[in-house]
Formats: sequence, structure tokens, C-alpha cells
Amino acid sequence: MASYVALHRSGELRRRAETAVADLASCRVCPRRCGVDRLSRATGKELGFCRTGRYARVASFGPHYGEEAPLVGQGGSGAIFFSRCNLDCVYCQNWDISHQDAGDELGPKEIATIMLRLQRIGCENINLVSPSHVVPQILEALDVAASAGLTLPLVYNTGGYDTVETLKLLDDVVDIYMPDAKYADEDTAANLSGVRDYVAFNRGALREMYRQVGDLLMDTRGVAVRGLLVRHLVLPGGLAGTKEVMDFLAQELLPGTYVNVMNQYRPAGLAGRYTGLDRRPTIRECREAAEAARAAGLYRLDR
Repeated sequence: MASYVALHRSGELRRRAETAVADLASCRVCPRRCGVDRLSRATGKELGFCRTGRYARVASFGPHYGEEAPLVGQGGSGAIFFSRCNLDCVYCQNWDISHQDAGDELGPKEIATIMLRLQRIGCENINLVSPSHVVPQILEALDVAASAGLTLPLVYNTGGYDTVETLKLLDDVVDIYMPDAKYADEDTAANLSGVRDYVAFNRGALREMYRQVGDLLMDTRGVAVRGLLVRHLVLPGGLAGTKEVMDFLAQELLPGTYVNVMNQYRPAGLAGRYTGLDRRPTIRECREAAEAARAAGLYRLDR
């Protein structure tokens, strides 16, 4: 049974949701800490960087079979794609969702209905894609869904730009954390994702996520039920600092950390305007990235 069920029964999940929603009046949900009032769009105040107000915008949802094998199982991962993002990656592989106003604004009951529908059709989990800027709305919807019988594990599928304070609201709520570890260098993060403190916040977030859920655990079918799964996208020319990222994961977390060294980068978004990003990584670069993970001592690599 998912961790959040007990929190719901005790009333703690509702309390956290109410606290998080109230804090939208001066938003500090993510590291950008815009401080804008997201509760009232009638005040004339501008929305923050994520351009998201009181309600989350959902671009699409459904069983997703393209995730890592431990999430997919037989029924697929029940993905809910939230529009917009708190990062500004020039090469974003989901540009239409993160940089445009795809989908519709949905209230907590509507998002809860989606969660329950994904459970009913046999999905293995609820996979929250790009959730960092809508944590209050997720907590609110989850409490409603738990009231109606939702029990699937919750996956927090994030770009990895999260605050420890917000993640603590998700302690015993999220079962599986799936963050990116995009970079080892702050200047690269500033140039490619529009934030000058990505590495510092990312590493703090990874430590907190690991503290909460530990190594990835699977059931007898090989389907994940709890734990941390880290993604790292290999960029051409070594721009992501793969060796340093892998060293951090092995030394600061544990060598048993489950890692997906992803080789599916392709030029997307504005990547064509940036020297070095206008091509896919070579086979050699991808091989060297995987070797860097193994050399760091990491042995649970997604296939």
C-alpha cells in the first residue's frame, strides 16, 4: 500500500495540502522563490516563472510504456504530464509541454479523477511528470483521490530543481523519486537551463530524496514499489559533466543507487542555436558515460 494512505487516514495529508496551498499566496514552492501571489489572478500581479496560478495545467495523461522498466511493469506507468516547468532547458525534449500552454487548468477533484482512472485501467503507479511547480495542487488532489480509494505508488518525476523544504512536505507521500541529475557545473546549468544554482539545489534534493526513500526496491515482478531512481541525460561533448555526476551519486548517496544513464538526447527546442547541442551524442560518448558510472562504483544501471 502506498505511503500516503496512512497520512490521509490520519488527516496529515490534508493538513499538508492546506499549508502548501496557503503558501501559494507568496510562492516559494521551488528554488526560484518568485514570491508572487498564485492564489488570486485578479490582483493584476504577474505570475512567476512557471506561469502557473492557483490550478495546475495538465497537458495529457495515460499509461506510459517508455519509462524505465521498473516503472512500466505490465500495466504501464500512469503518467500525468503537467504543463510548464521551473527550468528553461534550451534543448527540452518535451518543448511543447514545458514551454507552451498545452492542456487545461484542472482543479483537485479533476486531477483526482485522472489518478483514479489510471488505477482503474491497471497502471502500476501514478507518475507525476514535471511536478516541482505544482506540489501544493498535487497534495490537494491526492487527498481527494485517497478518499476515493487510490492506493498506487506515487512517482515524483522531476527535473531535479527542488527545494528541501518542499520535499519535506512529500515525506511519506512520495514512494518513488525519479529526479534528473543534469549537470556537474553551475555555469553550464545557467547557459543551458537558465538557473545559476541548479547543482547546489539538485544535490541537496538528491540527498533529501534518498533520506526519505532509500535505494530502489522492487516486488517479485521487478516493479518498483519504493526508492530513488536517478536519471542523467548524456549531452554531446561531455557538457553534462557525467563523470562528476556519477562520482557524486556513488560517494554522497551509495553505489547501490539505481541510475539511468540516458543516451536518447536529440536536438530539440532551441538546441540548434547552441554550438555543440546541434547533434546527438556519438556511440563512443554514450559508451564512455556508462563506463564512467561503472568506474564510480555504480552497479545498478538501467538497461
